[in-house]
Amino acid sequence: MGSQTLYIVIPCFNEEAVLRETAKRIGFKINKLIASGKISEDSKVLFVNDGSGDSTWDIIAELHSMNKLYYGVNLSRNRGHQNALLAGLMVAKEKADMVISMDADLQDDINAIDEMIDKYHEGNDIVYGVRNKRETDTLFKRVTAELFYKLMKALGADTVYNHADYRLMSSRALTGLSDFKEVNLFLRGIVPLIGYKSDIVYYERSERFAGESKYPLKKMIAFALEGITSLSVKPIRMITIMGFFIFVISLFMLIYSLIQKFTGNVVEGWSSLIVSIWAIGGAIILSIGVIGEYIGKIYLETKARPKYIIEEKLTDNEDNG
Repeated sequence: MGSQTLYIVIPCFNEEAVLRETAKRIGFKINKLIASGKISEDSKVLFVNDGSGDSTWDIIAELHSMNKLYYGVNLSRNRGHQNALLAGLMVAKEKADMVISMDADLQDDINAIDEMIDKYHEGNDIVYGVRNKRETDTLFKRVTAELFYKLMKALGADTVYNHADYRLMSSRALTGLSDFKEVNLFLRGIVPLIGYKSDIVYYERSERFAGESKYPLKKMIAFALEGITSLSVKPIRMITIMGFFIFVISLFMLIYSLIQKFTGNVVEGWSSLIVSIWAIGGAIILSIGVIGEYIGKIYLETKARPKYIIEEKLTDNEDNG
């Protein structure tokens, strides 16, 4: 069997500070793999511009004009990292035998690509890139990341520990991914649901080459909520369990109140009453909020709006969109 085509898909949002260096390093890796016969000469790097406000798309167009190794997809507006990544994967699905997704910030070790390809040839449709340590992160980032994965697992979201979006997928796996129609995307949880044979490649994650992180704490919290509510109904079940226990406690409080009434101690209990009001009130508001999150998801899903719209493509045959 001859060499197979590899596409590397890289979503970009305001990445002008790193893009040229990223293209240089990944281009060198691709050419080295082609020279060794591990991948086909038709292999490409596909950048996806997610509505950047800087010169990211201009740089992608420049790279494409200088070297047809680099392809580009320009979304009509900012749609978020997961939608931009999906757009690139779906474009690459029609052209490649295997696709590797990675971020533009050069934190993912590109040398792990070789082992990913080897795992693919061993019969794996999905190969996850997993960080073997988090020494480049701050203590706060390490602790919150660990809590994130543990919380996701506890709430029923099947994710690979310490895996972000650095992974290889075969064209068959991408076809399976295309069958998932939900608007609320959380690819780290959806990809394991495909179910094809998979394996793991461990690597060391480097510090960001330049620019600023696109995932500050606020976005990480929003991302976690997106993943939990998109993949699991456990939070709603937890509300049901909590409601049951509050009901049981209220029965005990009723018995306690009756005993207090018949013994004449009706003045006592003001503190416990106030605490109960605040506790139950807070639980009700929290429950409404969680249910509201799910109702919001249903609202967006029923609209079935497109996850992305491609404004322009830069490939060999589609330079003009």
